[in-house]
Amino acid sequence: MKATDVRTKTVDELDTLLLDLRREQFNLRFQRATGQTEGVARVRPLRRDIARIKTIASERQRGAETSERQRGAAEKGV
Repeated sequence: MKATDVRTKTVDELDTLLLDLRREQFNLRFQRATGQTEGVARVRPLRRDIARIKTIASERQRGAETSERQRGAAEKGV
């Protein structure tokens, strides 16, 4: 998954995608713990996808907070 693909999604879609990826991560960790070696190569890209989604979500949140602060300062006449 590329960052450009993630940036086109809404916040709700990102939350859903993050939940799905975390479930997949859990299943892969469970498989590794039980000795089943199917899909173990998927662990690293999965971790990176999760980090990518969380990074973009936090960027959006910080952007929203910044715009709220700027709007509040403009209303106060600062």
